[in-house]
Amino acid sequence: MIIYFLAFLIIGVITVGIIFLSYWLPKKFGYPKIGKYLAIFVTLFFLVMILMSVFEDELFSKNEARELLKEQNIELKDDIEIKENKSMSSIGDYYHTFTLKISKKDKARIISEIKSSENFDQNITEKPYSEEDNDYYKGPKRIKNYETGDKFVRELFEPHGEGYAPVWRKIEIVKDRNELIFEDIDE
Repeated sequence: MIIYFLAFLIIGVITVGIIFLSYWLPKKFGYPKIGKYLAIFVTLFFLVMILMSVFEDELFSKNEARELLKEQNIELKDDIEIKENKSMSSIGDYYHTFTLKISKKDKARIISEIKSSENFDQNITEKPYSEEDNDYYKGPKRIKNYETGDKFVRELFEPHGEGYAPVWRKIEIVKDRNELIFEDIDE
């Protein structure tokens, strides 16, 4: 708790220092109006950055959802509704999940795409990738398509080398509802 307080305190001091310098330096060189406007601009910039990070989940759009799905070759043709969107981050970790209400046609088409993929497996159990795997940090991009008891899943795993978090994204189509669940896990 103390570490977080100190980190926020240091970031706050640096931010106030940058705002002060953006006013003081032009004023020192004889341009007080420029210093005033520059300080206002820098303050607004920091406020917008803070507000965007605080309200990141509320600002998430349907277009952003569609773009994340396109990365795994899943395209939604009909209208969607964002039912839930959550993201969490801490030092070194990031987790983002959202749930979409999709049309019956999109659901049927995506299930058909997953089932007709070359590597579709009906007998797979959900086993996340593990650091004990030989190719966790190195190796090719992998996409798994499988079916569990209550959903169809397309999972993307892309290593980025030793010391870097791999991309791990999972798209689940719920069998008994017209819902698509997306998870992005960076550890």
